[in-house]
Amino acid sequence: MAQTQYTEENIRSLDWKEHIRMRPGMYIGKLGDGSSADDGIYILLKETIDNCIDEFVMGAGKTIEISIPGDRVIVRDFGRGIPLGKVVDVVSKMNTGGKYDSRAFKKSVGLNGVGTKAVNALSSFFRVESTRDGKSKSADFEQGNLVNEEFLEETSRKRGTKVIFTPDETIFKKYKYRNEYVERMLRNYVYLNPGLTILFNGEKFFSENGLKDLLEDNNSLDDLLYPIIHLKGEDIEVAITHSKTQYSEEYHSFVNGQHTTQGGTHQSAFREALVKTLRDFYGKNYDASDVRKSIISAISIKVMEPVFESQTKTKLGSTEMGGDFPTVRSYINDFIGKQLDNYLHKNPETAEKIQRKIMMAEKERKELSGIRKLARERAKKASLHNKKLRDCRVHLDDMKSERRLESTLFITEGDSASGSITKSRDVNTQAVFSLRGKPLNSYGMTKKIVYENEEFNLLQAALNIEESMEDLRYNNIVIATDADVDGMHIRLLLITFFLQFFPELIKENHLYILQTPLFRVRNKKETIYCYSQDEKNAAIEKLSGKPEITRFKGLGEISPDEFKHFIGDDIRLEPVMLDKALSIEELLQFYMGKNTPDRQKFIINNLKVEVDLIDQE
Repeated sequence: MAQTQYTEENIRSLDWKEHIRMRPGMYIGKLGDGSSADDGIYILLKETIDNCIDEFVMGAGKTIEISIPGDRVIVRDFGRGIPLGKVVDVVSKMNTGGKYDSRAFKKSVGLNGVGTKAVNALSSFFRVESTRDGKSKSADFEQGNLVNEEFLEETSRKRGTKVIFTPDETIFKKYKYRNEYVERMLRNYVYLNPGLTILFNGEKFFSENGLKDLLEDNNSLDDLLYPIIHLKGEDIEVAITHSKTQYSEEYHSFVNGQHTTQGGTHQSAFREALVKTLRDFYGKNYDASDVRKSIISAISIKVMEPVFESQTKTKLGSTEMGGDFPTVRSYINDFIGKQLDNYLHKNPETAEKIQRKIMMAEKERKELSGIRKLARERAKKASLHNKKLRDCRVHLDDMKSERRLESTLFITEGDSASGSITKSRDVNTQAVFSLRGKPLNSYGMTKKIVYENEEFNLLQAALNIEESMEDLRYNNIVIATDADVDGMHIRLLLITFFLQFFPELIKENHLYILQTPLFRVRNKKETIYCYSQDEKNAAIEKLSGKPEITRFKGLGEISPDEFKHFIGDDIRLEPVMLDKALSIEELLQFYMGKNTPDRQKFIINNLKVEVDLIDQE
């Protein structure tokens, strides 16, 4: 084998923008096209808004204006404005920013001087404008390169900073901002900053009651066991309640305004403090899982110089709190121990409901103990001896991996479909779970069915979500079924399973439907894959003549070589989202309950959709 030469010519230095563009995953996590809430284009938006939030926290500017016309993003705050002599530096020089000086910014998120620079480098167009003291300055960039700088000019505009950027399509291919994801991000911002007004495309976002509003807006009030417990301290806020019907634990955690979707030291400390406080209050050593079962809660803390486990700041790694308390754990334990105990003494009716809930959880756990033990043994044996799960190498808990947010589990039905995906997948980040036939309709059933039903038990084991969502192994759970009646039915049954037992998977935007092409239109020179009748007609017109047209009736009909396109860079995922206007119980009752006349009426009124599908055959 010829030896590769290694000389001075092999050594090169990258400037800041080249490094960001070459290794974007180090700075913004995964790229994506906007179909997932943690795709890169939303991180660019978040990094820009974070600067505006830090201004609000420091008492400068109560309103943020945001608009996204097409592919361009415009964010305007009314804070202090970037010092005019440093406008170019703060968006184009690494490790430059005011947040290194704690006198100017206290307990902020963006401490590493990278955020806005990453937005600049990863945008085909980036403009920053700063206004203060009756003067303004602006600068334009393309892919991080300064192309125009407008010097100081007198202005009557209000002070503040305006950023305009267009994500670079050579990096974020065929991207599209989804308003649902943007709106959810903005709601979290106002929950965490009561008194802040955010205007997005003309719609106003505002919160008076912080995390209490978050829980109320995200859940049906009829499903809450008791009124939300809302506790606030100088650097901490919590909201707590229990669900009447939900089985699993649900947490919304934040640090300095950052949504820590992967939890971290503060969330672990909160779970521990909650159990200890309730045990002490009732004077009984209840099992921790019984205390936390069905809990719905939110916690927000502010710490000095937080340390996150990745640049995207989804998991807190800090153990130090700052101030009078040496650790995050001791601070949260002290606050919950005092404030929650006081609340329960003053509200005996709520205290009684919580204890009854714990005792019911204890009873059910003991009834299920034997079944759960057998189920775990069965799952362990199955993972060793069958091929239901073809795992990947990188998982969501691999915090040091740049690709962990790409970790995906495809849930398929049948050997041919799972075979095609298995042969086509990226073994580093994509796993395949193969169903055997149609899953059970789990609506109205208890958690017992999850352990007794082999498919559900093995799926739960593959996802690693029996104890807590914090242990979830894959960031994206993708239902990949045929685009026919049976495939649609399997989708519905799987969504029912997740809604019934693990609704937070959907609430936290982990569940998707894989979109695969319905048609292939090709001639000798070109092949076009079409996802709708309109796309097919356009392809026929483009290729002219009499191109060959293939209708894909099942995933197994698509060759592995072709499938690489549909689960690779060109993957199309449709997120499964909940309608805030409907409770989960209402949703499941309508679609999966015994209300046949209502469903018949719905089908008749929406028959046109079925006709359109038939036309595509």
